[in-house]
Amino acid sequence: MPLPAASAQEVVRDLVPRIAARAEHYDTAGAFPAEDFADLRDRGLLGLMVPEELGGSGASFADYAAVAAELATGAGATALIFNMHASVTGALAHAPEELLQQLGAPESCFDARDRLLSDAADGALYAVAMSERGGGSRLSRTTTGYQRDDRGFRITGRKAFVSGAGHADAYLVTAKDVEGGEPKVSYFLVPAGDGVQVEPTWDSLGMRATGSHDVHFDVAVGPDALLGGIEGLTLLIAQVMPQWLVASYAAVYVGVARSALCAGSEHLRERGLHGLPAVRNRMGRADAAVAAAEAVVQEAARRVAQQAGEPETNRWVWRAKLVAGDTAAQVASSVLEAAGTAATRRGHPLERIYRDARCGALQPATSDVCADWLGVAALGGDPDHDTEAPRW
Repeated sequence: MPLPAASAQEVVRDLVPRIAARAEHYDTAGAFPAEDFADLRDRGLLGLMVPEELGGSGASFADYAAVAAELATGAGATALIFNMHASVTGALAHAPEELLQQLGAPESCFDARDRLLSDAADGALYAVAMSERGGGSRLSRTTTGYQRDDRGFRITGRKAFVSGAGHADAYLVTAKDVEGGEPKVSYFLVPAGDGVQVEPTWDSLGMRATGSHDVHFDVAVGPDALLGGIEGLTLLIAQVMPQWLVASYAAVYVGVARSALCAGSEHLRERGLHGLPAVRNRMGRADAAVAAAEAVVQEAARRVAQQAGEPETNRWVWRAKLVAGDTAAQVASSVLEAAGTAATRRGHPLERIYRDARCGALQPATSDVCADWLGVAALGGDPDHDTEAPRW
């Protein structure tokens, strides 16, 4: 039986204590949280975004945001990997079918989409391979290339920051047409296996358990691997559906911020520091900041669920990422300072949460990029195009 979307947050809430108990081990080892994903798979959560008729929960973006935030209170790294999977399945499930048809998508692309979504409902895990060394997440600077051949396409290149690398069943890869005149960047879903090689490179400040290693691609794929069945869709989808490139991270970092507040409260009470006015002041401000960030993310998620792609919805999408990323870093820092030196020891939950929280403003779109986008919009410009360099 598919997991009802309305029950998903409660299911995750029941899992959070065991996920939190394992977080230190996976963080220290820098290892993929296999037990966490076994739990998520067993409970049908990998099919969260999959339509009900294909065996999934049929969740909205608002449902996803609630689940991701809840999961991140247990382990930010696990939530971040889950976010990448959900961004693939969510984009597949929610991409406007009418738009794809208007652009000339063949009927076979919808059949391929349904197969991929059904596989996710059955427990397949998807990862995102978009960022590259030297170019980051800027899609227009993609160097990974593809060429057409008699059987479909050959994809060659190297990707960085691939969360869940080596454990995913397939990778969402962005690649550029190396043969055409005007460079076209397209999406491909590339199965793990021959021609896909993981290079262990991930040894980071925070989110250590995401296993975001480099992945090398030199692989032949069939025509069905081209998502949407149309070349050059990547930049268009980024503008039409920015929530999966921007605001999906926001839900994760709101959860991380909430976990800092909870871990800090527990530590401070255990140490008898909760009666100090300075401590109460910090915790009060942190509580208000987390509640405000939650409200922004929830409003963005509600608008995406009801009016995806609308200009005002997209403004909330960018606000959510900016506020969540900055709030997580600020709250974790302040709570750690209130907790004192004891909480900075390796193995203390606040030490790990602080490192994970610091990554929120750095992940795409970074806080500076979000603020710039919003600033252009506030000044009456077109934030997707009124820039000296391409936004994507």
